[in-house]
This record gives sequence, structure tokens and C-alpha cells, in this order.
Amino acid sequence: MPELPEVEVVRRGLVNWVRGRTISAVDVLDPRSIRRHALGAGDFIGNLQGATVSDVVRRGKFLWMPLTDGPAAPENPETAALPDVALMAHLGMSGQLLMQDQDVPDEKHLKVRLRLSPRDGMPAQLRFVDQRIFGGLFVTALVPTDDGGPGGLAESPLPLIAAEAAHIARDPLDPAFSFDLFYQRLRKRKTGLKRALLDQGLVSGIGNIYADEALWRARLHFARPTDTLRRNEAQRVLDSAREVMLDALAAGGTSFDSLYVNVNGASGYFDRSLNAYGRQGEPCRRCAAAGISSTIRRDQFMNRSSHTCPVCQPRPRNGRW
Repeated sequence: MPELPEVEVVRRGLVNWVRGRTISAVDVLDPRSIRRHALGAGDFIGNLQGATVSDVVRRGKFLWMPLTDGPAAPENPETAALPDVALMAHLGMSGQLLMQDQDVPDEKHLKVRLRLSPRDGMPAQLRFVDQRIFGGLFVTALVPTDDGGPGGLAESPLPLIAAEAAHIARDPLDPAFSFDLFYQRLRKRKTGLKRALLDQGLVSGIGNIYADEALWRARLHFARPTDTLRRNEAQRVLDSAREVMLDALAAGGTSFDSLYVNVNGASGYFDRSLNAYGRQGEPCRRCAAAGISSTIRRDQFMNRSSHTCPVCQPRPRNGRW
């Protein structure tokens, strides 16, 4: 699955290309890719045709485009009516949102095409391509955020969030993220630290790869009980998660699969900089730099894997998985 940096790379790319443009036509080439839109293809197309994309918003791994009526952007956005619906994009295992010129041949696994109003120097189409068909597009309602803050990371933040994303917490890259609230909830979890980091109701956007990398940077074991974490330790792991995701974002994401690409079709390369994830049996770089012999180990965890250094991330005696 793509993780937060991959989705943020896509968001930033889409903002440059689609914000303020009107959807002039919609082609649904495979109805399976809009199966989450319960009212079907006709309603899906009817909601999109003639609507203008006002922004591109992300919270955690959720991505949506608020839609306003009509082709013309208001002269004074502050007095404009707030959007009440959005186009939600679920990338799933292999979903891609690609900007293409109209003369570029259709991709083999093209599922949905949005034709956009012309703008000099910009591609005319936004295409949803999905080889494995686990992702999809659908129109959803926008609802007020429970804390009155922005729905997510956006160019013009509004206190609205896509209904399907309303249940998840803010992510570490969100300017409105509250460490105090995170720490209060973390201490009450009474579970293992990594399990808590993967809980989207506590903090969103941290997947398996970045949890392992953040814990390695913070020198904390994945089984550390959350109710024993001191405030400075919780701050350290959150800072580490933020740092590792920003590093990945600068590299364009973590690409283990050629399917994970940005809107221009380019892959990220942060996987070359991973210190823990996928390095089982290899030397721990931190320990090696200190002249200590240690190798990264891999443990089964929640039907997945956890990667740690047994020397600089010692397992707690009272650990919880």
C-alpha cells in the first residue's frame, strides 16, 4: 500500500495541475473503479461534469478534491459558498492519478478519465489507472471537522472533511496536529507502541514502513508498553516519524513497486535510505558506526513484520505486541 509520503507527493502534484479547473467531461471505462459510488455511473458523472476543483486535500492516506459549482472561480474566495461535496480518491494497492495530454495513448489499465478545462501549458486530462482494481473514485459529502480546524493539509484549508475520513486522527505532518492530545490518548491505550502508531484513530498516516523507521530513529522497541512511555519518549518517536516522512517526501516517496508513481509518472527512491525496514540480517548502521556488531532482526507482527536492532532497540521485559 502507498504510505503518507506517497499520497502527499500525489497531492502536491495534483494541486499544481487541477486546482481551479473545471471538469468538462467524464469517461468511466471500468465501473468497478467507481463501485464505492453507490448511485452508479450516471450519478457519478452528473456530480462531476461542470464542477470546478477548488483544492486537493489530504489527511493521513486519504485524498479528496472539494468541488464547487460552475466553471468560474469567484473573485473573492472568502465570500464564496463552501463546497459540500468532494471527489474522493482511494489509491488502494495500485491506483495512480496521472496527468496526461489528450494525444497520449490510453494506459493499459485506465479506468476513469476526467477531461479538464484548458489551461496553457497544462495537460488536458486527469486519468485514474489501476491495475489491481483495489482502489477507486467516488463522490462524497464534506462534513464539519470535530475540532473546528482544517480538514487536512491543503492550499486553502477549510474546516471540512470528507465523510469517509472523519473517523481518523490528524497525521504528524498536519499543522493542526496536537502532541498533547496524542500523548494523552497514547498513555490510555495500554498496548504496544507500534500497534498504537498504526492505530489511525490515534495518529493517521503512519504505516508499517515508517513505524519501523521512526522507532529505529527513536531507539524504541515496537513492543514497548504505551502506558510506560515518558513524555519525552513519546515526543521523540513522533518527531522521528515526522522526520522520516519528510525525508521520504523529499525523495518522492518509498517506491518498492513501479506502480507507486507521482502524477508525472516518476517513482520515489527513499527505499535506498531505509535503516530498519526490509534489512533483516544486515548490520545496524548506527551500531556499526559506533564499532558495535549487531544485525537487524525481523519479527512477525500483526500478520506483517517488524524490523529492529536488538542492541540499540532492546526489547522491554514487559513488552506488549
